[in-house]
Amino acid sequence: MKMTELKGLETNELVEKVETAVADYNQMKLNHAISPMENPSLIKAARRDIARMKTELRQRELNK
Repeated sequence: MKMTELKGLETNELVEKVETAVADYNQMKLNHAISPMENPSLIKAARRDIARMKTELRQRELNK
């Protein structure tokens, strides 16, 4: 997800997206530990998307 897409979301939608993304990320890590993924760079991309979402949430928190 790009930052412009994240800025267009409501705060509660963004919180839900973070929760689902973290759950998916943890599941990907677990699956990769059991049997290697075809494309392990997806794990890295998921981690970075989560960081972008959390950064946007933190910016909103500080701007209130």
